[in-house]
Amino acid sequence: VFLSEDGSLRLYNVTRSDAGSYTCIATNQFGIAKNTGSLVVKERTVITVPPSKMDVTVGESIVLPCQVSHDPSIEVVFIWSFNGDVIDLKKGVAHFERIGGEAVGDLMIRNIQLNHSGKYLCTVKTTLEILSAVADIIVRGPPGPPEDVKVEHISSTTSQLSWRPGSDNNSPIQIFTIQARTPFSVGWQAVSTEILSGKTYNATVVGLSPWVEYEFRVVAGNNIGIGEPSEPSELLRTKASVPVVVPTNINGGGGSRSELVITWESFSASEMEVSWNAIAWNRNTGRVLGYEVLYWTDDSKESTIGKIRVSGNVTTKNITRLKANTIYFVSVRAYNTAGTGPSSPPVNVTTKKSPPSQPPANIAWKLTNSKLCLNWEHVKTMENESEVLGYKILYRQNRHSKTHILETNNTSAELLVPFEEDYLIEIRTVSDGGDGSSSEQIRIPKMSSLSSRGLPVLEPSIHFVSVVIMIFYCFAIQPLTQ
Repeated sequence: VFLSEDGSLRLYNVTRSDAGSYTCIATNQFGIAKNTGSLVVKERTVITVPPSKMDVTVGESIVLPCQVSHDPSIEVVFIWSFNGDVIDLKKGVAHFERIGGEAVGDLMIRNIQLNHSGKYLCTVKTTLEILSAVADIIVRGPPGPPEDVKVEHISSTTSQLSWRPGSDNNSPIQIFTIQARTPFSVGWQAVSTEILSGKTYNATVVGLSPWVEYEFRVVAGNNIGIGEPSEPSELLRTKASVPVVVPTNINGGGGSRSELVITWESFSASEMEVSWNAIAWNRNTGRVLGYEVLYWTDDSKESTIGKIRVSGNVTTKNITRLKANTIYFVSVRAYNTAGTGPSSPPVNVTTKKSPPSQPPANIAWKLTNSKLCLNWEHVKTMENESEVLGYKILYRQNRHSKTHILETNNTSAELLVPFEEDYLIEIRTVSDGGDGSSSEQIRIPKMSSLSSRGLPVLEPSIHFVSVVIMIFYCFAIQPLTQ
């Protein structure tokens, strides 16, 4: 206790025992004056459980604690700020939610995203004081897509690529993978390169096929997972390969029998590729202008024999619109300014069986946070159809947006979908004979309008209600039987 010269009374380290009435008495030669006041002592407000630094993975849900002890007669107000901006929890901001009671101001962050990394400040206000505590949150995720993928050089069987890394999303990039796509491949396929560390931004792809159009993309990975792929590179064709066997005794028009070595590959039920070694130039035949590819079935009439011409140094050709599971005979002959030469000995090619005619059925889905789980029945093929090798899941945000494709060998898959977007999904089979029939489109509603699970997108009809009831029954009864 300290009494100052002006008559003020100062109390230090106040406790509850100091509460009560205090009277100030002043006297002089003219008399006495006094005044009485009351001192009320409240308990100090203390943050007992402050928020602490956290290191989390994208997609998790976390709770930042902010708990206090305070005088029961004083009202406490909690205010949360993110990177200096107040979080208005009354407006129902996405991802953020205040939980707890009067003395608890914990902040829950649901399905945390990369952009939620930063400083979180909990401010506690009363009529007597203001306190605060701060914590740093680091959100780590798979790397962002690499950028600026370029083909620096391409040969008949190799290609040199370069790229720039995308964001590491708070976890260092450890590996890059190169993927390629051709008109004949089933989606994107990994290609052979040297081992690519997270600090390598160029690579040589080997084992490519000559005279084939290729696109390349790059995928990065870190401790969290594999990130989104880059945008595809420019579409480029590999160069023609040097013939392994040099043909002899060639005459471009009306000469002796050509010696053409033919190879082929059936890509699907309706398509095959025919390739051959080029005929070398000699002074007797002159320069070959191109080739004719002839193809027919055993019971073909002469008028129905297929004929395709290719010009220049092209030594491969795709033949389409063929019958499934059918034996075709193929022959190639060269032509020049004098006409066509003799045909090579025919080789027989059998196209693959037709793709599965039945689409995937009994598709069920469940959406938890932003993770979509899909299940469907395995498609059984008929004897005259190609075996199912896998499935393609095609998904997009609406009917006009870009379609994304996920491939799997299983009858289930998981996807990450945005919170505030509807999605359209369909599933089709993959086989040697090509892609099979697609399932009905399924609409996945955005989270704000989602009850639990969803239904296929159907045209309005009298069957809509019965389908709704059946699917609701299947999912609603499941917890009762466990």
